[in-house]
Amino acid sequence: MTMKLKSILFSSLLITGMFTASAQDLFLTKTAKVNFDCTPANPVENIDAVNNEATSFLNKATGDLVFAVLVKSFRFEKALMEEHFNENYMESGKFPKADFKGKISNLLGVNFAKDGEYPVKVAGNFTMHGITKPINVDGTISIKGGKIQAKSKFSVMLEDYKIDRPKVVADKIAEKATISIVAAYEPKK
Repeated sequence: MTMKLKSILFSSLLITGMFTASAQDLFLTKTAKVNFDCTPANPVENIDAVNNEATSFLNKATGDLVFAVLVKSFRFEKALMEEHFNENYMESGKFPKADFKGKISNLLGVNFAKDGEYPVKVAGNFTMHGITKPINVDGTISIKGGKIQAKSKFSVMLEDYKIDRPKVVADKIAEKATISIVAAYEPKK
């Protein structure tokens, strides 16, 4: 992870107040999996990518949740798709990261001391391509043997984030991106 991203993430954490909690309430992952899928209804080919290097913090006492992902770390099946994604659509040189800063709004419904799957509602701000928008998403927190895993799947309209789909390829790229996240957390040491 670059120093710039670490600095941005650290600043984000200070802003959200995550360091006000005790250490046993903070959980971290640097290997969250994020899928970004823009495959249209009648695809010529799948337009999807995966990134296994997203960083996320979860504060189980407050419900604060932060994700940060480097755009250039998304991997496509075809190198040309990856190049177009970074240069033409996401402009990753200009907008190197996407992030989410939010809070689990129904935190009282999650028993971190008991194994099980807990549906959660998360509200916060999602930043992609330099544009920040409030979003509300559903997810699941799974507890198994004291391990915490979070999952979510949501969609965003590309035009809301000023990501252009040129007319020549508009039928080959969906109007919205479906984003899936799986994060397995470890206690922050």
